Amino acid sequence: MGTYTVSNAQNLRICVVMVGLPARGKSFISQKIVRYLSWLSFKAKSFNVGGYRRKGAPRPSADFFDYSNAEAYKIREQAVKEAVEDMMKWFEEEEGCVAILDATNSTRVRRNWILKLCRENCIEPMFLESWCDDEDVVLRNIADVKNSSPDYEGVDSEAATSDFLERINKYKEVYQPLQDDIDKDLTFVRLINVAQQVVINRIETYLESRIVFYVMNLHIKPRYIWLSRHGESIYNIEKKIGGDSSLSPRGLKYAAKLKEMVKESAGDRDLTVWTSTLIRTQETAQYLPYKQLQWKALDELDAGVCDGMTYEEIEEKYPEDFKARDEDKYEYRYRGGESYRDVVIRLEPIIMELERQENILIITHQAVLRCIYAYFMNVPQEESPWMSIPLHTLIRLEPRAYGTKVKKIKADIPAVSTYKERGTSQVGETYDEKRKSLHILNSTSD
Repeated sequence: MGTYTVSNAQNLRICVVMVGLPARGKSFISQKIVRYLSWLSFKAKSFNVGGYRRKGAPRPSADFFDYSNAEAYKIREQAVKEAVEDMMKWFEEEEGCVAILDATNSTRVRRNWILKLCRENCIEPMFLESWCDDEDVVLRNIADVKNSSPDYEGVDSEAATSDFLERINKYKEVYQPLQDDIDKDLTFVRLINVAQQVVINRIETYLESRIVFYVMNLHIKPRYIWLSRHGESIYNIEKKIGGDSSLSPRGLKYAAKLKEMVKESAGDRDLTVWTSTLIRTQETAQYLPYKQLQWKALDELDAGVCDGMTYEEIEEKYPEDFKARDEDKYEYRYRGGESYRDVVIRLEPIIMELERQENILIITHQAVLRCIYAYFMNVPQEESPWMSIPLHTLIRLEPRAYGTKVKKIKADIPAVSTYKERGTSQVGETYDEKRKSLHILNSTSD
């Protein structure tokens, strides 16, 4: 069994201060940073000022955001103070590493207040501005926000759009973008028209550079990501783990059916198929009429000396290891093999490339799929290795401003269950695990 120590970068506390007008993708970027850093074992959390503001003004009109509206201004200032107080408490009580203050933070007065507060509390402030004058991008963002923001729940689409555009105009009256000369002493990154142009200033630490590199790869175009395990394999039927076996007859039926399922879900969208280098994923993708790429990084978790064994055989031959894996499945490393954490580390380039792309279908393996799904859905590390993700199921992810929508499409082709519950060497889902699986695969992340 191996262990892994997170970099000393954990000792550095950073506050990423979002800057930008409404409908510039700030909440989307904030959520993505949290998911990325959490996935890599850095303790990260987003503090959305809008959520605090809704306590005092749940359904405001555009006039609420007029800076001459003194009563509304008080509510908004109280919201940011509460968000910052909670953020500071989180740093101290939960030993937080990276906080994202998700708000417009549109004036220098506001930003200087946050800057002073961070420095007084030994927190490194890093400003991240999303600046955009591309009307198509802004209108797409407005459509996303009005469909997913609590501010416009139940509001007519045209009325919501009109009100949101007026809200943006109210902010424009006082908005002060970051400037190279005035703000030259600050640590900041400016994303101009998403990532068409990126301006970086005084990025000094490892973790800051990781965040910058990540956000440079993001885009906010509407897209889908489809995930599927390979079809049922011979090893699945024999209850063996790992290996490089071919598909079973039912697995081959799923491969043939998958072409129809993807076409129905994707329509005329152009997409690219990513598979592992193992036979069973390539056989699953054989009928798909799309460009295909093989990634070694998508190969299944390496079971080391246990490769090709059943769980019963592992429990009999390596009882201490079997018990240790059940106790901490995320950190446990097979002898001569990998842990879930190891898989996450090798998947990082895949995630980075995935963020650059539009519509992708990934056909891979149970452990790898759990890690990728956990990234998009912000599933805690200790839970991710226990997620039930069945065979012969196509999962569609739709990244949105306020979360990721999930749809499960199940093929009407039977397959064995490869799910192993904690404390047993038997595979197969209980009724409770089937319910858990349905809940996980038909949810939206926060």
